[in-house]
Amino acid sequence: MTAASPSPGPRYDLPEPDAFTRPYWDAAAEGHLLLRRCGGCGRAHHYPREFCPFCWSEDVAWERASGRATLYTWSVVHRNDLPPFGGRVPYVAAVVDLAEGPRMMTRIVECEESALAIGMELRVTFEREEGREAVAVFRP
Repeated sequence: MTAASPSPGPRYDLPEPDAFTRPYWDAAAEGHLLLRRCGGCGRAHHYPREFCPFCWSEDVAWERASGRATLYTWSVVHRNDLPPFGGRVPYVAAVVDLAEGPRMMTRIVECEESALAIGMELRVTFEREEGREAVAVFRP
């Protein structure tokens, strides 16, 4: 008899799509970032909500983002005990300003720490594990 391998434990990096966010995740799987834009005040927002966080209008619709952004701030994470992040350190946690206006929390990939600079131009790309949702990350 062989010993059972330990359970991998909970994951803290997996999105939980629902009927409302399904268009966002479907677009991500195709390599597109979606935002929500308000028909009342005209402002875009991210993360997706069913109402405008600026004027509270429910007249909001999905819109494909350009995928362009600039780096607002970042931090290099050297220790994270939540699974599976510990196996990914070091990584760059960041906030980017999307070309359409909203700020977005994300990760920066394919970039040396020494090359990071506030205001640097970035493009969206997507990471996907087999059987999981694609997640937007950014690279120079």
